[in-house]
Amino acid sequence: QVQLVESGGGLVQAGGSLRLSCAASGRTISTYAMGWFRQSPGKEREFVAAINWYAPHTVYADSVKGRFTISRDNAKNTIYLQMNSLKLEGTAVYYCAEGTRYKQVARRNEYGYWGQGTQVTVSS
Repeated sequence: QVQLVESGGGLVQAGGSLRLSCAASGRTISTYAMGWFRQSPGKEREFVAAINWYAPHTVYADSVKGRFTISRDNAKNTIYLQMNSLKLEGTAVYYCAEGTRYKQVARRNEYGYWGQGTQVTVSS
């Protein structure tokens, strides 16, 4: 069992920045991939970014490349999402996810555990 808790969401103006955190606990010894997804009302949960827990490799959705950065702190069992140059379409609930392999990391079914999400609202 793995528990994930997101934090850092809030209200920001377009063009601003926000940093999200996801703390993992429980049985994390088999963790290979950690990812961020987001979901807006009426839309499917979409991939944002993923990071390999051991290798220096990351993957980003085209919509956030150059603006968002995913990182990790293995000692703290925590991943982060630094969001810069936020756009109105960035408004969503952001979810952290954990998986036991690093293959098709942009797919939701690659992850076995999910956090409850943290709300990010971007205003004009």
